[in-house]
Amino acid sequence: MANNADTVLELDRKRMQAMSDKDLATLDSLLADDLIYTHSSARVDSKQSLIANMKSGATVYSSIESSEVKAQDLGDAVVLTGVAWIKVASQGKQLDFGVRFTDAYAKRGGRWQMVAWQSTRLPA
Repeated sequence: MANNADTVLELDRKRMQAMSDKDLATLDSLLADDLIYTHSSARVDSKQSLIANMKSGATVYSSIESSEVKAQDLGDAVVLTGVAWIKVASQGKQLDFGVRFTDAYAKRGGRWQMVAWQSTRLPA
């Protein structure tokens, strides 16, 4: 049986792939209703605004590739830290940059959901 860290690492890979694939149904199930998503630009989204921006085309992720990801298993929470390379069109502007991130998942009602994301842009 997979441990919490392995389970959440796999779920986060699925979340990043769902963002690139514009798979909003998968995102809806993986993101907590009270999600706080802080972009590297300092903009903050809720689950609802993040998905709405993707649905409207205001934010279009073409790829998110993570590396150096480490997981801290805290029981009913798992914190991930790592690096991600993000290709995204935001408000019509194409961006391609790296970030260092902290990502938190909580187990609620028997299932894991992402509750927080915070990223800092890497130097160019």
